Amino acid sequence: MSAFEPKAFVATLPARPGVYRMLDAGGAILYVGKARNLRARVGSYFRPERLQPRALALVRHIAGIEVTVTHSETEALLLEHNLIKEHRPRYNVILRDDKSFPWLQLSAHEFPRLSFYRGSRRLPGRLFGPYPSAGAVHETLQQLHRLFRLRGCRDSFFANRSRPCLEYQIRRCSAPCTGLISHADYARDVQAAVLVLEGRAGDVSSGLAAAMDEAAGRLDFERAAALGDQLAALTEIQSRQVVSRARGGRNTDVLAVAEQGGEFCVALLPARGGQLLGTATFHPRAPISTAPEVLSAFIRQHYDGQEPPAQILVSHRLEDQQALAEALTARAGHPVTIASARRGTPLRWLELARQNAATALGMRAATRSNQATQLAALGEFLGLGRPPARIECFDISHTRGEATVASCVVFDAQGPLRQEYRRYNIEGVAARDDCGALRQALSRRYRRRLQEGAALPELLLLDGGAGQLATAAAVLAEIGLALPSVAAVAKGADRRPGQERLFLLGREGASILPPDSVALRLIQRVRDEAHRFAISGHRRSRSRARQTSMLEAVAGLGPARRRRLLQHFGGLQGVLRAGVEDLARAPGIGPALAQSIFEHLHPGVT
Repeated sequence: MSAFEPKAFVATLPARPGVYRMLDAGGAILYVGKARNLRARVGSYFRPERLQPRALALVRHIAGIEVTVTHSETEALLLEHNLIKEHRPRYNVILRDDKSFPWLQLSAHEFPRLSFYRGSRRLPGRLFGPYPSAGAVHETLQQLHRLFRLRGCRDSFFANRSRPCLEYQIRRCSAPCTGLISHADYARDVQAAVLVLEGRAGDVSSGLAAAMDEAAGRLDFERAAALGDQLAALTEIQSRQVVSRARGGRNTDVLAVAEQGGEFCVALLPARGGQLLGTATFHPRAPISTAPEVLSAFIRQHYDGQEPPAQILVSHRLEDQQALAEALTARAGHPVTIASARRGTPLRWLELARQNAATALGMRAATRSNQATQLAALGEFLGLGRPPARIECFDISHTRGEATVASCVVFDAQGPLRQEYRRYNIEGVAARDDCGALRQALSRRYRRRLQEGAALPELLLLDGGAGQLATAAAVLAEIGLALPSVAAVAKGADRRPGQERLFLLGREGASILPPDSVALRLIQRVRDEAHRFAISGHRRSRSRARQTSMLEAVAGLGPARRRRLLQHFGGLQGVLRAGVEDLARAPGIGPALAQSIFEHLHPGVT
C-alpha cells in the first residue's frame, strides 16, 4: 500500500452520503463509519485539535481509507451495520452482550400452552415480550398460571394423560388434557391472560366483577366465590406493581447510556401495554465513541435480532436519529419512532433508565477494582511478578464413575470468559479414576491449543491435591508445554471454605493462605465455577445415558425409534407412565413392539 496522504485523499471525496472504512498497514479494517457528507466527516479525523485522545489513537494507525457512496444516509446506515457485523472492527462499538431475549409463548394448540420461550420468532402461535431476563418471564408465568390455570406442559405430555397431574392438584392448571374444563371456558381464560399481557388488566377485572355478580344473581355461589378469588388475586398482583403505567401507552423501549472513565453502559427498559417489564444492562466495547454514538450503534445492533417496538425513547439526541427510525421502520414493517421524553411517565421511565445505567456502570467498576486487587495478590503469591492475565481451571465430575465429565473454565482480568468454557466427555478411563480423566482432558485441550496457536493460561488451576498436580505436570511435560504457574487446590479437613491447601508446581508441600486472603477468595471463586460447570454437564450426560440405557435392551428398538419414542412422550418419565396402547400409538411402534417395551420397563406387570 502506497503512502497515505490524508489531505489529498479528503479533497477527492464527494460531499455525499456514504460509508468509509479505515485500514491499517496490513489492510485490516480498523473502523467503519457512515456519513451524511463523506468529505466533511472523513476530513474531521485529520484535524487533531478537535479530536479526543481515543480518536487520535485510531488516526495514528490509519494507512488507507476506502469509501462507498450511497444514495441516502439511510442506505449508508444499513451498509455500515452490515460491515460492522461482518468484520467487527477493533475501534467500532461492538455489543458484546449479544443474546436472545426470552419471551412468553402462547402456542397454536386447541388448548394453548403458555410457556417460557427463547429462539426464532417464526413459530406458530403468539409471542409476548421480549422480557429483559428469564426471571421476569418466570415471575409472569407463575402469576398467570395461578390466575388463569393455563397449561404449561409439552404437547406430547398433554396428549398422553389419563388423569390430572400435580399442577391440577395445586390449582395451577385446569386439566384440559382430561376434559375437566370445556373448550369455551379454557378459551375464555386464554383471552383473559392475553388481555393482562397486553396491559389491559383493568378490562379483565371489570369482566370478572360482572361475571361474579351474574353468578351470584343465579345463586351459583360456588362459581361466584371462585371468580371472587380470581379477582382478588388479580387485584393483588396489580397492587404490587411499583412502577407507574402510561395509560394507553404504545409498546416502548426506553434506552439510556452512561459513561465513566471511557466505559459505557446502556440500560434497556421494555414497556409493553404501558407497563415496564424490568431492566437489562449492556456494556458495549466502544473505544473511540461518544455517548450518542454508542446509543446509535446499540440500536442498530440490538434490533438486528429483535423486532423494534413502535416507540424507542432515548437519553441523548442522535445525529442519525431520523435515518435510524426510517431504517427500523423498513425492517420491521410498521412505523417506528425514536424520540426523547419531556414530561409525565415516559420522562420518569427515562430517568429510571439513566439511574440503572449509572448504577450498573458503578457496580462494574467496583467489581473490576476488586478483581484487579485479587489478581495482583494472586500474582504476588504465585511469584509471577505480575497479575495472571489468564486463568484456566479444571474439575472432574461423575456419580460413582458414571458419565464422567471434565470442565474447563476461563477467567481473565475482566472476570469469567463464558464463551471459552469447555466440557470434555471422558471415555476409556477406569471408573472413579479422577487423575486418568484429568490426564485425558488436559492432553486433549492443550495439544489442540498448541496446534491452533491459541491463548494459553498463565495459571493452570486444578480442583484436587498433590495427585492432580503430578498428573498435570506429567501431561505438560509430555506435550512440551511450560506454563508460568500450575497449582492444585484441595479442600480442608472438614471441607469448609477458608481451609483450602494449595499445591504449587515447583514448591514443596502445601501452602495455606489466611481465610481472609483476597488471593484465596479469587481461587475459591474460580474453583467453584469450574465445579458448578462440571456438575451441570455431568447431570445432563447422566440423564441422557440413563434415558437411553433403559431402552437399549429392547429387541427391535433401534436408536432412531428410541429417539422418536422419547420425543413423542417428552422423555423417559412419559414412556414409563404410558400403557401398551399408548406406546403402540407412538410413531414407528406397533402393538408387538409396544408390548415388548412395556414388559421390559415393567417386569412382572400384566
